Amino acid sequence: MTDSNMTLIGLVNPKTPTNMGAIMRAAGCYQVANVRYTGERFGYAVKYHTDTRDIFGKIPLHNVESLVEGLPPATKIVCVELVEGATSLPAFVHPEQAIYIFGPEDGSIPQELIDSADYVVYIPTIGCMNLAATVNVLLYDRLAKLPTAQDAQQHIISNRDINNRLRIKL
Repeated sequence: MTDSNMTLIGLVNPKTPTNMGAIMRAAGCYQVANVRYTGERFGYAVKYHTDTRDIFGKIPLHNVESLVEGLPPATKIVCVELVEGATSLPAFVHPEQAIYIFGPEDGSIPQELIDSADYVVYIPTIGCMNLAATVNVLLYDRLAKLPTAQDAQQHIISNRDINNRLRIKL
């Protein structure tokens, strides 16, 4: 991944190790450069994480005071939240370099972060989704909208695990 196409994840005071494990797995699947989070709740639960691919050892995970301090200069701040006036994810054009900020499982992104964002987007669902599901949908949308030159069959072959050797008979 080049610096010009760098993706970061920012989490506001995440709570559960199950969500964090799933978020870290998504970070590995979608080539996130690093994940940062605020608050202390996850620190208490970290020993119970559910990261089945050892992504915690591969992608930096940092507890920070501020999700937006120290970002590379070209990084756009994208808050993902059900906010009046937000852009629907299907209509959103992802910036090349971004930090995607998500609120906690039991709250919202603070207003001052919303106010400082370059973009605020929402995922049009009935009700709200689980934090890890929201991260996965956002990262998939980003990937799906990127131009790609990779051969689809080669992508499947190089990314499936040993438990999947299925083929479609022609």
